[in-house]
Amino acid sequence: MQNVYSYQQLYTFSKNIFLQIGCSEANAAIAVKVLLSADLRGVDSHGIARLTGYIRLWEVNRINANPAISIVHETPSTATVDGDKGLGLVVAPAAMQMAIDKAKNVGTGWVSVKNSNHFGIAGIHAMMALENDMIGIAMTNASPLVAPTFSIERLLGTNPIAVAIPAGNKAPFVADFATTTAANGKLEILQRKNEATPAGWVQTSAGQPSTDASEVRNGGALLPLGGDKEHGSHKGYMLGSIVDIFSAILSGANYGPGVPPFPAYVPMPENMPGEGIGHFFGAMRIDAFRPAADFKTHMDKWIDRFSSAKTVAGEQNVVIPGEPETAMEAERTKNGIPLQASVVNELVELGKKFNLSL
Repeated sequence: MQNVYSYQQLYTFSKNIFLQIGCSEANAAIAVKVLLSADLRGVDSHGIARLTGYIRLWEVNRINANPAISIVHETPSTATVDGDKGLGLVVAPAAMQMAIDKAKNVGTGWVSVKNSNHFGIAGIHAMMALENDMIGIAMTNASPLVAPTFSIERLLGTNPIAVAIPAGNKAPFVADFATTTAANGKLEILQRKNEATPAGWVQTSAGQPSTDASEVRNGGALLPLGGDKEHGSHKGYMLGSIVDIFSAILSGANYGPGVPPFPAYVPMPENMPGEGIGHFFGAMRIDAFRPAADFKTHMDKWIDRFSSAKTVAGEQNVVIPGEPETAMEAERTKNGIPLQASVVNELVELGKKFNLSL
């Protein structure tokens, strides 16, 4: 069963929650915009369903509601940022804006972040570059739930990568994907629905294939993109490793099995090598390479050509990355955002803590 809420209803409720934990008016507004962008774009696993999780992290003093975000190292085109344990929903937009500002000055900007927290969907941060005629890149490491190919140890997170590229008359190209076969949030959705996973998503604690959506909770692991060696899981493992290195070893954040878990009830890892969760952002001015108008004209042509590709009989057209999310955002902005009953129940209970009504 699903309940449908307007964007404004969810915005008001979420913002009031963030204000209640001590966020400033500005930071609360930024956090909610990032959080609900996931719901609007159909990425329900990373939207308001995560609100209760953020508050639990604040309750155990792992999130600073009023961070003093600072630059700890800088060149004209790069920076390393200390997020001061802030909400990743707030730290990430600030860091991405720094990358954009640097790109305005010198053509490209690159910012690595330490001491942050879960930042929502990667795509929304990369998309900040679009309105400046720039290509945006965003990535983050995450809780270690993924076993590298041939391993039974959980050493990597789902470690997403997002790249946003502007077009002319067409919607932008926005690739936003986990480096695992499926994001952990999708497992959470299946758990709420009491459904099994497709093959290739998870393995047991002994490394055997499984379709149990609760496998990770029971000591199993998510699998890298590809699922197994024969289907290219070593490539997913490499992609996840690149994200971990760019996000954390470059910035001084925790990496590998040392990344803090998202659930507040899970104990923190021992011998953590850095500070908090790490992110990495990039912004590249199109006109640092060629005139932006020319580039966007050719992006439109690229999109048209791929959209018109001949397809297997009975299949839909080739999908341009970002196209389904753009359509979903238009539909949900107009008709509301559906929430699973279990999510609604969690939000109702959260509201009770702060005397707020959903």
